[in-house]
Amino acid sequence: MFNKTNTPRPAAQPIPPLPDLPTAGRSVSAPTPAPSPVASSRGLSTLSSDLSFEGVISGAGDLQVDGAIKGDVRVGRLIVGETGAIEGNVAADYLEVRGRIVGAVTGKQVKLISTAYLDGDITAEQLSIDVGAYFQGRVLQSRRDVPASAPPARPAPAPVAPEPAPQVIEMKPV
Repeated sequence: MFNKTNTPRPAAQPIPPLPDLPTAGRSVSAPTPAPSPVASSRGLSTLSSDLSFEGVISGAGDLQVDGAIKGDVRVGRLIVGETGAIEGNVAADYLEVRGRIVGAVTGKQVKLISTAYLDGDITAEQLSIDVGAYFQGRVLQSRRDVPASAPPARPAPAPVAPEPAPQVIEMKPV
């Protein structure tokens, strides 16, 4: 019925090992975490969960806070991780809060993720608050600033006509 022929098979090619599997003489390193979607080419600075900082932080770069900060923070982009806590005012173009902030927040885009705790006022162009996030304070929607080179147009004042000189009319009895 079935006839098995003995044809020679080509020599098996070795299969290279997968990068995450250990091989003899090679150690496995921990997988590198995927870069944050907000991390830019400048890199993301991180304050890890076992660190605390007291003072003012400012700069144009990106910062992830997993530790504790007592003081004001002003950066380009800020992510407050679930273990992160900031006690002070925060200003950033992009702000994602997963942890705790006690203080006023100002930004172009502010996101409160479901694990966020924010006690303070928010001033933002765009704001999103996930279900489960805690927020106590006021929200003010800011508007994009008009460039200084183009001041807002004002209506020109109406030209004022000079008052005519009073005319003297003599009336004579008839």
